[in-house]
Amino acid sequence: MTGNSDLFDKIDRPRRLPDEVATAIISAIEGGQLQPGDRLPTEHALSERFGVARTVIREAISLLKYDGVVDSRRGVGAFITPNGTRSAFRISPGCFEKRKKIIQLLQLRTGVQAGASALAAEVRTPEQMDEIDGLFARMQAADAEGPEVALEGRVDAELAFYRRIAEASANEYYVDVIGMIEANIQNNLRSAFLKNAAMSEFGKDILDEHQAVRDALRRQDPEAARLATRHRFECAAQRLAAREDFL
Repeated sequence: MTGNSDLFDKIDRPRRLPDEVATAIISAIEGGQLQPGDRLPTEHALSERFGVARTVIREAISLLKYDGVVDSRRGVGAFITPNGTRSAFRISPGCFEKRKKIIQLLQLRTGVQAGASALAAEVRTPEQMDEIDGLFARMQAADAEGPEVALEGRVDAELAFYRRIAEASANEYYVDVIGMIEANIQNNLRSAFLKNAAMSEFGKDILDEHQAVRDALRRQDPEAARLATRHRFECAAQRLAAREDFL
């Protein structure tokens, strides 16, 4: 690959920075400055070149990775894939339709999961609580690694966390409905769901939402579990609806 010091310009806009970075990289691919197999500049170099924080670069690379534009290899770097000329971040009706469907599923899950959590707080066994604690610990560990390393692990741990809570309610109908919602996400919306998680579902504030649910279950406080779960899913839907970038 030839020198890349002039490939990118600094970004002045304060919003949607990860998508701006990703779009600039895609433009460089389409313009031929970056070729399949080329290694992207380091995270530090990209941060300086674009004039943004390294966390912005990490989110941009994560989004490119999950759209198949780059292949990120831990300890080695990020490389342009053979099909990396695809413009993953152009607005399309499909992007907005997927976002709408995820919001609708989150709205549906709010009431269902809140009811399951309240019932689980009453009837869960110590063994089930241990499993719920273990899944929350997995979420914490994946969150600490960040979306560029542990995005899928973080998302899968969260899905398992709430699925196990539903199972602890001992009500098979809660389990069935939540399983239907999760299957819809996994089969039809997983890529969009992962991208949203990378953008807005990492960090201490988000973990605190989940921890409030876990703590209420541990205390066996049904009403606190109901309210904490409702708060969690309402906040997730609101964050997604408020985002102005692309899925």
